[in-house]
Amino acid sequence: MSAHPDPQRSPDADRLAEVTADDFRQIFRRHPAGVAVITLINAAGTPVGFTATSVISVAATPPTVAFSLAASSRSWPAVARSESLVINFLTAEQAEASSRFAATDVDRFAAGGWSVLESGEPVLDGGHSWLRGTVNRRIPVGPSFLIIVDVLRTEVRSTEPPLVYHDRAHHTLVPAAPRENGEHR
Repeated sequence: MSAHPDPQRSPDADRLAEVTADDFRQIFRRHPAGVAVITLINAAGTPVGFTATSVISVAATPPTVAFSLAASSRSWPAVARSESLVINFLTAEQAEASSRFAATDVDRFAAGGWSVLESGEPVLDGGHSWLRGTVNRRIPVGPSFLIIVDVLRTEVRSTEPPLVYHDRAHHTLVPAAPRENGEHR
């Protein structure tokens, strides 16, 4: 193998030729992620919500988060037009809510368990915390969008363990057993 790359070959050519969508999915199925439900109001004034495991902290100052959403999602038209939304962080006891907000062809809000903030967005009951923010940007990335949100308000409601999604199933965190010297593994 030559130590010098071929100047005619794109550096991304190897990556694009070798990584399949299934390979990529396999990696992220084994990467645990916290579960959130994103809620907002569409142009008709109807609540919209969907489950997301792609929520990430971007910056603490100013407080900024991001999540991704497929352009083919039924929720995308509402997110594309909304100025604000709420990210509800679920507890380990809320696997049913996660599944309901991930389902298609159901009224995700019919089961109740939510209220409306004074700013108009729905917020789920029972989550360990939530944040409300305004959409800063919607960046197209492949068949999805990366949505950047400036956080305006937060509320921590409990210290219950979070709901975690791993290998296509919901889980909860269990503290690691202390080692003999008192440290966690």
